[in-house]
Amino acid sequence: MKEHHVCPWYLAYTFDNPLRNLVHKPERLLMPYVKAGMRVLDIGCGMGYFSIGMAKLVGGSGHVTSVDLQQKMLEVLMKRAKRNGVANRITPVRCKEDSLEVSEKVDFVLAFWMVHEIPDQSGLFRQVSSMLNPGAKMFIAEPKMHVKERDFEASIETAEEHGFSLVETPRVFLSQSAVLVLNK
Repeated sequence: MKEHHVCPWYLAYTFDNPLRNLVHKPERLLMPYVKAGMRVLDIGCGMGYFSIGMAKLVGGSGHVTSVDLQQKMLEVLMKRAKRNGVANRITPVRCKEDSLEVSEKVDFVLAFWMVHEIPDQSGLFRQVSSMLNPGAKMFIAEPKMHVKERDFEASIETAEEHGFSLVETPRVFLSQSAVLVLNK
């Protein structure tokens, strides 16, 4: 089992700010995968940087479930969502260390800069695989400056052990990334 590390909520302000739009604009990055009406899951949502962008993409007929271990992250997310007029499209869920605490079926899953924080990645991919609708995709991105390439590859191998296949490796600034689909 890997060492457990969780980014403290107050550090999220260092990378979860308006300047990030220059390199990780959620709507631009996720538009190929997230469409109007979809039900999506943001694992390790932090302060909602991607959740808010996805809520705009799914529109009024879609929904975002935003999961984080830290209550403070979820509180800031919902304040930001309200300011952006999308709070009614987002459900915040406080997960447990070993459970996402979500059972609904989804069309897309985002795990941005957080898989390395999960000590039981096998458990994570097992849970996600049980939640995906047919044809659903999972987008994973990990920070190059923090996650070694071999560790990222090991995460993808773990996903493959749970029935996922790598279908794309999009270019994401300062990140290693993969789009996976579940073989059902």
